[in-house]
Parts: sequence; structure tokens; C-alpha cells
Amino acid sequence: MTMSATLPRTAPLAGYALFAAMLAAAGLPIYLHAPKFYADTYGVSLTALGAVLFGLRLFDVVQDPGLGWLAARLRGRLRIAIPVAVTAMAGGMLGLFAVSPPIPPLAWFALMLLLVFSAFSFLTICFYAQGVTSAAALGGHIRLARWRESGALLGICAAAAAPVLLPGDYATFAICFALLALVSAGALRSEWNAAPSQNTGFAPVLRDRVARRLLLIAGLNAAPVAVSSTLFLFFVSDRLQAPGAEGPILILFFLCAAAAAPLWGILAERRGARPALMAGMALSIAAFALVPLLGPGDVAGFALICAVAGAALGADMTLLPALFATRMARVAPGAAPGWGLWAFVTKFTLALAALVLLPLLDVSGYVPGGDSPDRALSLLSLLYAALPCLLKATALGLLALTDPEDMS
Repeated sequence: MTMSATLPRTAPLAGYALFAAMLAAAGLPIYLHAPKFYADTYGVSLTALGAVLFGLRLFDVVQDPGLGWLAARLRGRLRIAIPVAVTAMAGGMLGLFAVSPPIPPLAWFALMLLLVFSAFSFLTICFYAQGVTSAAALGGHIRLARWRESGALLGICAAAAAPVLLPGDYATFAICFALLALVSAGALRSEWNAAPSQNTGFAPVLRDRVARRLLLIAGLNAAPVAVSSTLFLFFVSDRLQAPGAEGPILILFFLCAAAAAPLWGILAERRGARPALMAGMALSIAAFALVPLLGPGDVAGFALICAVAGAALGADMTLLPALFATRMARVAPGAAPGWGLWAFVTKFTLALAALVLLPLLDVSGYVPGGDSPDRALSLLSLLYAALPCLLKATALGLLALTDPEDMS
């Protein structure tokens, strides 16, 4: 009796974890791998690549609400739409890394990334909206988030390290990703049968005070990650003067997040998602508050801080989406537009960080990889660590002021 009751609940959870790993492998790692690959292989300038990435990110931000609306309209036909989107994303990855550009490399880079980003956004919105529909049958939103976000974090780690570890470099990475995409789509194929949602617009989400508060918290909470992601390579290379340490530290960060995510989920199931999330946010602030004290050569100290901050990130990635999913189940069950808005506010911070932070450093006299004045390096430390702490503290304050009854 116990075995038969458990297996149907666990098998879909493994499918969710695998699908999340596939999506995550097409997210942040692309920002690490694609510009370097096109600069090294085809001689495309970093300035041109950066401009294309910024433009594509802005387009991605704008299209997310529209993709949320489209996902809701296709709710009854997702068993067709999902394989099409997965195939498109796999094709875009192969085109990006395993195909010689048939047109100028910069144009091919932009076209393939547009395909990858659009498919990625559509699949992410559908995936999280499906989680709202299926969570009750899988043991609740926290349990689902524990499996899903642990898979996502492991996917980031694997994709960050794969081009270095796999033979054949980036082409092999793209082929492995395409195979993973097909396998993960098959593993979750039975989940795309829910009845079409009646909520196909943004109104049910935007009318709800708690949903609006959670979207604001999500935006503020994503901002520290956007800031640190934008400045991470510069900080390690020029403030710590440790070029080459970026990759191992980044993998350590995400491995700690992946290891901690299930533990945060267990804590949330026992003590509640809101207090567990607040504890994780406080831990993140405490860890990053020490970063401005670091100087040249303090790699071991920075690695320790990143390990603690990574563990704290596990709470953010697991519990905040679970709280939003719980609210969506109450005010707009299965409403994909809600996740379109979620993607909009979280991605907008990435575009804003690049738009604001890099010009500030430029004005201060910062020269990447060159001789920068002390004031520029001090500003780099403050922007990298102090600003995320301030933003995280604001998000924590808003969460603390939110009525716990609204989070249940």
C-alpha cells in the first residue's frame, strides 16, 4: 500500500527536477559560455557581444508577459506546444555552439540566442504554471519546489562545468544539451494534461494585494543576484586579483545552493515557508556584508563567503517561488500570466543592473584588467557587496511586514 501510494508521487517529482535542470542549463550558463566562445572562435568583439546580449535581454523582459498570456491561451494544447518549444531551444543551442555561422557570426549569435531565450521563457512560464496545478497531487508547493529547484541548481552546475570537462568542447556540450532536452520533455510528458485555465489575463493577479507584494519582493530579491552576477568576474579578477579562480568559485556557489535547497524545503515544511525564507535572506546579508573587507589575494575568504551565500540562495530559489505558487493557487489557479509577470520583474533587474552599474564603474575610472584607481576598486567592492545587502534587506523588510496568514 505504501509503495503504490509513494511511487506515483515521486516519479513526477523526478521528472520536474530533470526538466528544471534542462531549463537551468540554458539560462545563466549561456551568459558565461556564449560570449567567450564567439570572441575566441570568431573574433567578435566583446563590446558588440555585450550590446547584443543587452538588447536581447531587454526584448526578453518585454516579451515575458505576452508569453504568459500565450501560455494561458494554449493551456489545453501544451502537449503539442511544449515539445515544439523544447525542439526549438535544442535547435538554437546546436546552432549557437555546434554549427558554423552561415551568416555573419554576430548576426547568427543574435538569431540563435533569440530562439533560445524565447523558447526558454515560454517553457519556464508553462513549467511553473503547471506546478501550481499539480502541486497538491505531488505533496504540496514546498515539496515540489524542493525537487524542482534542486534540479535547477544542479543543472546550472553541470552546464557551467560541462564545456571544460567534455571532449569536443562546446559542440559536445550543445549535443548533450539537446539530448537532455528530449529526455526531460519525455519524462514530464504526462503532466501537460490539465484542463484549460479560465484565468487567461493579468487582472486576477494584479488585483490581489498579496500577489502584488510578492512580485515586488521577487523583484527586489532578484536585484542582488543581478548585481553580483554582473560584477562577479570583475571583482574576482581585479579586486581579489585572482584571474582564473572565477570558474571554481562559481561552481562552489551553485553546488552549495543545490545542497542546501532540500534542507530549506524541509525546514519550511516544519517551521513554515515565510520564517525559513527570512532566515535564508538574513544569512545572505550576513555573508555578503563581509565582502568589502576583502582585498587582493583573499580568495579563500571569498570562497567561504560564496559557500555560505550559495547555501542562502537555496532558500531564495526554493521558497519564494513556492510562496508565489501557493498564492496563485488561491487567486488564479494555473494562471500562466502570473508567472509571466514573475519572469518580467525578475529578469528586468538583470537588464537594469547592466544599464546602471557598468556606466558607474566607467565614470569612476575603472579599467577591466588594467590599472584602476583605488576609488574605482572601492566602488567596485561597494557595488558588488554593499548594494546587494541593501536591496536584500529591503526585500526582507517587506516580507517581514507581510501578514503571515496571507502566506499560508
